[in-house]
Amino acid sequence: MKRKFWNWVRDSDTGERTLVLNGQIAEDSWFGDEVTPAIFRDELMKGEGNITVWINSPGGDVFAAAQIYNMLMDYKGNVTVRIDGLAASAASVIAMAGTTVEMSPVGMLMIHNPSTAVIGNTKEMQAAIQMLDEVKESILNAYELKTGQPRQQLSDLMDAESWMNAKKAVELGFADKILFANEDEEKQSEGVEAMLFSQRAVTNSLIDKIKAQSLKFVKAAVPDNRVSADALRSRLNLLIH
Repeated sequence: MKRKFWNWVRDSDTGERTLVLNGQIAEDSWFGDEVTPAIFRDELMKGEGNITVWINSPGGDVFAAAQIYNMLMDYKGNVTVRIDGLAASAASVIAMAGTTVEMSPVGMLMIHNPSTAVIGNTKEMQAAIQMLDEVKESILNAYELKTGQPRQQLSDLMDAESWMNAKKAVELGFADKILFANEDEEKQSEGVEAMLFSQRAVTNSLIDKIKAQSLKFVKAAVPDNRVSADALRSRLNLLIH
């Protein structure tokens, strides 16, 4: 590992430790590396007591995130996760390990389906698809355990590549509270709309608008040659007489 993506800080007054996860998770591959996970575990277990984990990460290696999630879940003390900027993709999985998850009022959380790059024949492509399906199921386990939301709903959110602000993350159970907000402020913000941005919803909305505009264009381009029934009857009467 050329560059660690984590850093430990100890409060000199309280002795409480803080883990900072900043940037891409395992920029240099963690998969198949026996050294780096061992270093992380040693540093985690080197101390005792409660820890705080600050996350500002676009995600990265899902296998690294899975191991970090497991290590934090297995830790004996309480783990407070604080999302100060972004917890996206694999980083959102790590966030689910928090005994308590707190989000900055300007923070964002994003979940989506896992992806990979594959070169090979048909069997290798099919194997990659099966692997991604299983990886998704493993990620769903973490989301379901934390949020308590129906598995299908969580799967749909992943399919749509969903971005959520702090209020929406709390509403759906991905976070427990909003940082810096006291009880009075939380009550005042009850009327504030929780925002969920879905890539699929945006695409579908755009397609619907295009269809609507196309239909208007077709209606405008095709002349309306319809004649009322009364007018036809009047013409018929003229022919008869």
